[in-house]
Amino acid sequence: MEQLRGEALKFHKPGENYKTEGYVVTPNTMDLLKKHLEVTGGQVRSRFPPEPNGILHIGHAKAINFNFGFAKANGGICFLRYDDTNPEKEEEKYFTAIRDMVQWLGYEPYEVTHASDNFQRLYDLAVDLIRRGHAYVCHQRGEELKGHNVPPSPWRDRPVQESLVLFERMRKGLFAEGEATLRMKMVMEDGKMDPNITHSLCTKEFQARRSSYYWLCNALDVYCPVQWEYGRLNLTYTVVSKRKIIKLVETGVVRWCTHAYTDAAFRSGRHCFLSCSLETGTIPGSSHSLLFGDAASLHKPSTTSVRGEISVTLELWVLPQVGVTVAQSTMEPHLLEACVREVLNDSAPRAMAILEPLKVTIIDLPAGARRELRVADFPANEAKGSHTVPFSNTIFIEQSDFREVMEKGYKRLTPDQPVGLRYAGFVISVKNIIRDESGRVCALQVSCASSDSVEKPKAFIHWVSEPLRCEVRLYERLFVHKNPEDPAEVPAGFLSDVNPTWTSTRPVVPVQGRLISGLWVQGQQSDNSLTVIESALVDRSVAAARVFDKFQFERVGYFSVDPDSTAQKLVFNRTVTLKEDPGKI
Repeated sequence: MEQLRGEALKFHKPGENYKTEGYVVTPNTMDLLKKHLEVTGGQVRSRFPPEPNGILHIGHAKAINFNFGFAKANGGICFLRYDDTNPEKEEEKYFTAIRDMVQWLGYEPYEVTHASDNFQRLYDLAVDLIRRGHAYVCHQRGEELKGHNVPPSPWRDRPVQESLVLFERMRKGLFAEGEATLRMKMVMEDGKMDPNITHSLCTKEFQARRSSYYWLCNALDVYCPVQWEYGRLNLTYTVVSKRKIIKLVETGVVRWCTHAYTDAAFRSGRHCFLSCSLETGTIPGSSHSLLFGDAASLHKPSTTSVRGEISVTLELWVLPQVGVTVAQSTMEPHLLEACVREVLNDSAPRAMAILEPLKVTIIDLPAGARRELRVADFPANEAKGSHTVPFSNTIFIEQSDFREVMEKGYKRLTPDQPVGLRYAGFVISVKNIIRDESGRVCALQVSCASSDSVEKPKAFIHWVSEPLRCEVRLYERLFVHKNPEDPAEVPAGFLSDVNPTWTSTRPVVPVQGRLISGLWVQGQQSDNSLTVIESALVDRSVAAARVFDKFQFERVGYFSVDPDSTAQKLVFNRTVTLKEDPGKI
């Protein structure tokens, strides 16, 4: 949190706007600052001003954290102000999703406002600007105003009264779109009004508009906040553009669901949408962590959100590495994933799940034998709770935990090598291999011995007994190339760079090579953006899980409960693997 305090960022104190380099001081500045302090009481005030015409992405997480976090760090308040000035592209689902994402990241707006709330006030100020001789109605077309050598407007010096009459006609809709424009006599950029905001925080592309922002406020003799710019956050293997994200939705690459979240959205680089980060279980604190640093500052709020999220506020490490700087920053996905793992390791209870089941019958145990085993939710801290799992003579293990032919370095189950069962206190040895009609291994019969009575095995594996059937979605990067928007890397455009999706509808039981989404590929790893396993198995301890609850499936990865879950079948999205694949760094 210290990295966001005003002194650390070298920001001005409320009321001391004039001390900022480049701030324009007029004869009325000090009086306006005095009146501003009377309204705010010297409190830091900021705002997050999104346009409700698209889906928020990872770059918005930086803006949300910076605006809300800076205000919070300095004992101030932050407004959520919708910049709803383009009704043709605005939809209610965007308003709702933006508010949800702000809350998911751990913040509550002091007040929700809309630019449209001030349309009459803005119109009155525009009229005042014309009367002061600082604005005029112009008829130059948009195409004439492009480029560096824009011709001067022949209407710049038209009489004030004439501009007032034309501006009223504009208000009544008597001109065609683009036929008439109100232009300031200083610059062509438009300024936006933020009354009573002490710090106007925005990304670097708005730096060119700072002069017009100051000019407009001063021309109208209204309070002028200080504008501070910071670099945009980009992420490799994804797109950070609302327009392109909407294109992904429109073309069916990802889905925008009625509940305002994208169930398959994490496929878009897995970090492209903020809503996809929610659905795949990314902890809000991990994005705070990535963006702002200092692990010692992590804390849990007094309540959890309706989605079962644990909002961890603002801080783990990238202020030291990326930070709130003027320079644009581009980050690798594995940095965010490392923060996710760090947070989930302490917050996601353990469970056992089998993605590629292989049936195992323990012949030493009677058919009706059954016992309940107590398993710690967090093995490193058993005081945090526990759950029970059944253990019987029929269990299921991962197909990859058995190999018919021993290979160098392989430590799990083979016909000549026993393996331990986690938490069960047993070591099993293969007695019989059962094959299907095609000759593939479909089941094993094994004997068991107490782990105390035999030599310690080289490995212990997870298993399930009397499990629940569930669906598991394994997400990888949506795009093949590091920079899918770069024509040099992807000449055909970002939509051509999307990885395919595979679905496994039935378990397959080969024991050599690797199973990929129902396809058997010898020695090859899947890079599919989404792999759906429809018949995975999970232990019954998760039966009461709610949407967005998170778990660590032991030896598999971190998972979150998807909104597609039903009372009959849970659906889990993989948030992140247990360890980073070195090949992806």
